[in-house]
Amino acid sequence: MRSVGRLIARRGRFTTRSASTAGSLRRGGVGVGWRCRWLSGRRSREESPLAIRRAGSRPVWAAQEWSPEQISGWLVATYPQDETMRVSPETIYRTLFIQTRGALKRELISHLRRVKSIRRPRAQGRDNRGQGRIIDAVSIRERPPEVEDRAVPGHWEGDLLSGSKNTHIATLVERHSRYVMLVKLDGKDTATVVDALSRHVQTLPDQLRQSLTWDRGMELADHHRFTVSTDVSVYFCDPQSPWQRGSNENTNGLLRQYLPRRTDLSLHSQHDLDQIALRLNTRPRKTLGYQTPAATLDRAMR
Repeated sequence: MRSVGRLIARRGRFTTRSASTAGSLRRGGVGVGWRCRWLSGRRSREESPLAIRRAGSRPVWAAQEWSPEQISGWLVATYPQDETMRVSPETIYRTLFIQTRGALKRELISHLRRVKSIRRPRAQGRDNRGQGRIIDAVSIRERPPEVEDRAVPGHWEGDLLSGSKNTHIATLVERHSRYVMLVKLDGKDTATVVDALSRHVQTLPDQLRQSLTWDRGMELADHHRFTVSTDVSVYFCDPQSPWQRGSNENTNGLLRQYLPRRTDLSLHSQHDLDQIALRLNTRPRKTLGYQTPAATLDRAMR
């Protein structure tokens, strides 16, 4: 199998190395200098730190459906002592979307997990909806230690899932069991969201009402009222850091099977949403040792 290292070149120079698991590796100097110029937008014309070869066989990551994150991690794992063999997922994404053209670009992008015609850098990927304007927001960094290790049930991650015509639902995921609750919303203003979330969370037993981690959206600006009505502490993620709610982000992706992006979410009743949540909660999950979220939460509550 040809190594993913064939993707990496600099000024047209390639050096061959032996790789125990992937045949020959073609590489060039992937050093700090060009990374700084690349990221700052001052890369010289002749430098191409992550040139995609336009001739020869298709790169291995395309054939094997490797993601940019997997490529980056594979290089670190395979060459732990070689600092020149480093390239960030963001750089790979930028190369695919900026440097490639025509049929090659379409072919390579078609192998990404989510096929898009354009891509914004992670730092620009989200709008600045209310960042820094939530009064008395408590940072995720102040969460108690038991939230981090997922050993104790009752700690939730939440966000809004958007559909067409400016429609939204709230998604809540319990960190220990990955148990999902979906909440129908009539709008995304903070009063509407807080009222709807409060009604649902109040139906939970006290043991499952510990904390809620949310992103920086203004829909939870009135978090004090939510905490008063539910006795659930609210923590906010850092700006532009959706991975800090990893379980919730993953679940939102799974929900797109039932609620595609162009769906008018206002057409779904709360009963419809409950049925979708039931499907996810009774589906075996690899991260749970192929147990279901419902069974995992039930055991934790005994």
